[in-house]
This record gives sequence, C-alpha cells and structure tokens, in this order.
Amino acid sequence: MRGLLKNPAAMALPAGILALMLLMIVPVPALVLDIAFVLNIALSVAILMAAMNAAKPLDFSSFPSVLLFATLLRLALNVASTRVVLVNGHEGGEAAGKVIEAFGAFLIGGNFAVGIFVFLILVIINMVVVTKGAGRVSEVSARFTLDALPGKQMAIDADLAAGILSADEARTRRAEVATEADFYGSMDGASKFVKGDAVAALLILGVNVIAGFCLGMISHGLSASEAGATYVQLAIGDALVAQVPSLL
Repeated sequence: MRGLLKNPAAMALPAGILALMLLMIVPVPALVLDIAFVLNIALSVAILMAAMNAAKPLDFSSFPSVLLFATLLRLALNVASTRVVLVNGHEGGEAAGKVIEAFGAFLIGGNFAVGIFVFLILVIINMVVVTKGAGRVSEVSARFTLDALPGKQMAIDADLAAGILSADEARTRRAEVATEADFYGSMDGASKFVKGDAVAALLILGVNVIAGFCLGMISHGLSASEAGATYVQLAIGDALVAQVPSLL
C-alpha cells in the first residue's frame, strides 16, 4: 500500500477501472455523457495519431493496454447511454444528451430505415474488414515473432561470445526482444477483444430499439410511430457515437 502511495502512476489503471465500473452502475446525467463521448472520440483520434507516428512498434509498446482501456471505456459509455435512452428517451431527443441526438439526426436524416442500413454497413466494415484484418495481422505477427525468438536469443549470445556486444548491450538487446514478443502477443489478444466490442455494439442497438418500443408504448403511452421516432433515432445515435471511435 505504501508503494502505491509513493508511486501515484501505479494507481492510474486501478482508478480508471473503478471509474469505468461506476460509470456502468451509477446513473450519469446527460451533460456528463456528452463530455465523456467527446473525450472518447478525442482519445481515439489521439491513439490513431500516436500509432501512425510511431517509427517502430516498441515506440508505442503500451498500445495493447491503451486499446483495451479505450474499448472498456466505449462499453461503459454504451451501458450508461443505454440507461439514459431507455429512462429519459420519452422526454425527447435532448433528454439523452446533445451528442446522441446530433449523431442520430445526422445519420437518420428523417428516415429510420436509411439510418439502420447505414449503421449496419458501418458495423460490417468494422467487423469484416477492419477488425478481422487487424486480428489476422496481429495473429500472424505474434506467431512469427514468437517463432523467431529462440533464433534472436541465440544470435545475441553468439555476438556476446564473439565480443561484438558487451554484457550491457546484450542485456539491452534481450530486453528489447522480450518486449517485442510481449507486444505482439498482447496485440493478438487485444484484437479479439475489439472484435467482441463490435458484436456488442450491434446487440446493444437491438436492445435499445426493442426495449424503447416496449417502454414507449407500454410505460409512457406513446404510439408506435412516436416511439419509433424517438427511440430509434436515439438508439442509432448512441450506436454511432460508439462505432466512430471503434473504427478509428
């Protein structure tokens, strides 16, 4: 405990996980959700820029952990926004927040069918092209890196025995090889986690639409057209807000 207090950076990850758990459990006002959605999109853009500017994988060795945290953040925001949409959706689009309302109105354009089809196309692109391709690349990279690990270690030992490398240089090279193997192994697992996030987004959309129709007509006395006009727009806006950072 004293070690954690002396090193505040070690508390960052546990504190972040605790904050995500609270976000999924505790009701969140619409204004806080708007701020969280904007920060989530900004975080995704920052991760994209950092990954593109990295000269080699080890320059951004924390990428798998950051990717997992960003995915957990999207899932937590999905749960929180689903609660807001189902509880306050009957009050109008603004009740779920400006961001969800804006994304829903922009994508639907006054036609629910068009909005659903466009979102499904985005999900297909994410699952079939982006996520599946990235997962395959991560899997192959991890396999070849792990297969080449013994050869790299033997090459370092040979250079050390021949006097080409000093003991400190050999130790540094071994650490780099081990870090590279850990990185590709973590990326293989993170890619599968992100694929599950894309599936969850599709399921959450279905839950929001079906539950919104039922709650709107049974609990709040809305007609089928009114429930559709309100909850379908909010559900698609909620799904799109989560899907855009996932594509990034």
